[in-house]
Amino acid sequence: MSDWKLPSKLYIDSCGEGLGSALHQTQIINDKPVEGPTCFISRQIKPTEARYVPSQMECLCSIPNRNMLRWKIAIQEYRGNMTIAHKSGNIHKDADGLSQWALANTPKNPVWVPQEEYHIEGICVTDIGTEFFNKLKERYKMDKNCHILCQLLMKNCKDP
Repeated sequence: MSDWKLPSKLYIDSCGEGLGSALHQTQIINDKPVEGPTCFISRQIKPTEARYVPSQMECLCSIPNRNMLRWKIAIQEYRGNMTIAHKSGNIHKDADGLSQWALANTPKNPVWVPQEEYHIEGICVTDIGTEFFNKLKERYKMDKNCHILCQLLMKNCKDP
């Protein structure tokens, strides 16, 4: 069972046949930290998803259907506390195996996605505080290339 107060790791993998994800947590067992799985998810890909490039397929593993879009937006507040790193399938065999032998995309699968899709035309995000934009400005200033680009753009701009 997951304890949401503890750090978590999401291992994902995809292949031409399916998607696989394994959620791991480090829990204290016998006074020692032990990483172990708390949840597994897999499903076969749909014909339209078969055209995705590998990076899109990997993203699809973490957000397997449009119903999880709210979750995707919700985790944005953890961006500074989250790390995404590539590891080969040899290292995390659980997610790799789940993608290779994915569960059928049927209503019995908890991450089932119906074949008919409703495309998202746009997302409106509200209540973003000024703190967010101030941090964004600071990060742009710290990035050498962005700072140079901003200076060049501002040089040719005239305020109305």
